Amino acid sequence: MLAAERREHLLDLLAREGKIVAKDVAAELGISEDSVRRDLRDLASEGLCQRVYGGALPVSPAVANYRARQSVAPDGKRKVAAVAAGLVRPGGALILDGGTTALAVVHALPRDLPCTVITHSPTIAAALIDHASAEIYLLGGRIFKHSAVACGAAAVEAAQNVSADLCFLGVTGVHPDAGLTTGDAEEAAMKRALAARAADTYVLASSEKIGTASRFRVLPWEEISGLITDADPQDPVIEELAGRGVEVLRAR
Repeated sequence: MLAAERREHLLDLLAREGKIVAKDVAAELGISEDSVRRDLRDLASEGLCQRVYGGALPVSPAVANYRARQSVAPDGKRKVAAVAAGLVRPGGALILDGGTTALAVVHALPRDLPCTVITHSPTIAAALIDHASAEIYLLGGRIFKHSAVACGAAAVEAAQNVSADLCFLGVTGVHPDAGLTTGDAEEAAMKRALAARAADTYVLASSEKIGTASRFRVLPWEEISGLITDADPQDPVIEELAGRGVEVLRAR
């Protein structure tokens, strides 16, 4: 099989199965695992897959920069945001991650809801200005422009001095094996710091993120309270997560 044919085979397998196991592909095609790994390196360099131990997973479309992500799955994000906003109680304290789904949560919150919102996102803080009854606490640090959030040691230290009832966390990838992932190591560390300061943490993930993976793990499944998604409940990934005991809140 020519290299171009192997490439198409791998991409088709990724689309159909949601993963590539290098040793299985090598046995199927009668080639070495090294050849498969080289093909996967080439695909990964083009942003067509996320390499993991033993093979590859679909790459998340949410690794694009903040501006580009604003046009990705806006309806799904609104549905997810509506469910998340319904969990915020009057007088409650909420840690709100950055990102486009978190911004949709701000828009879904009642303008007169008395609450406290803690965020490391200047974009989120600015969007809350018109919420007259909301107290806003902005955590500072080095701004990671790709996602318009504060990251780094100063931001993590600031996060360690707050606490909240809820944390709504955004990720770029949701996969049973790879877990909850994002594309930057410091951003992943900041998300862990935020989640550690809330009684309950819910992950916000519109359907395009389900079954995909990015490079850096954020949290293991047992450290979240639930997943809010608009993905079909019969999606194989959602069914597997539910079978593992992950609470899945469906956004319709």
